Amino acid sequence: MRVDDGELGMLADTLEKSMSAAAADGSPNVEGVLRDLGWLEMLAEIPSEATALVFRLLGETGTHAGVINDVVLASAGREPGGTIALPYVGGRWVIWERTDGARSAMDPELPISTADTGSEVPAAKGRLALGWWLTGSARAMLRLARQHAVDRVQFGRPIGSFQAVRHRLAETLVAVEGAEATLRVAQSDGTDLACLLGKAAAGQAALTAAKHCQQVLGGIGFTDEHELHRHVKRTLMLDGLLGSARDLTREAGSVIRSRGHAPRLGNL
Repeated sequence: MRVDDGELGMLADTLEKSMSAAAADGSPNVEGVLRDLGWLEMLAEIPSEATALVFRLLGETGTHAGVINDVVLASAGREPGGTIALPYVGGRWVIWERTDGARSAMDPELPISTADTGSEVPAAKGRLALGWWLTGSARAMLRLARQHAVDRVQFGRPIGSFQAVRHRLAETLVAVEGAEATLRVAQSDGTDLACLLGKAAAGQAALTAAKHCQQVLGGIGFTDEHELHRHVKRTLMLDGLLGSARDLTREAGSVIRSRGHAPRLGNL
């Protein structure tokens, strides 16, 4: 099934409104919302477009759902809708529940529990999905920091007029734009190495955003009342799932050394 830009735009608008409304109502778990909007049908018919759109919006709206299970299960040739043990940084395994039962210590909103063990899963498509989620979270943090830079006044001037603040925001934007470009190339290429690099770039961009946006926001960014801490915790959790930016960069280096050359993944 092919969708044109107009249809994809309408789908994006519907998803964003529904997910944002759920977050505003205090229901950040949008599992039911996505199911009602036909997430599994989208994953079956337009997997690349649906994955990029849904996971990016999860990050931008600050919502969550266990749909990473569906992406990995579909990649393994299994029926989506259930759960599967996923590798986590440090040799651990976790299960992203489909209900609001368990809670992660790092991100209390997420229904994630630890698993004693797991088996190897095809990670490429899952890494792409998490990469889009990470860049969505990075854009959400950048939006919060930019608005604060416009509103906060010091010495009679918005802090956004100060060069140091501008540099942090600009560096964040460059990192996010670069990560999204890498994800698009990986989406087109589809190889394990390309998807690995896409997730690594997205993880690094989100960590860069967390660091710089926290600095721009200053003390208010540490408070429970401000939204930033939710995105920072989400970024740390997602970066560790299916390989962290640090681990994936090392893995990519090992692959390139073993091949003796770096393959061309995209044409500039």
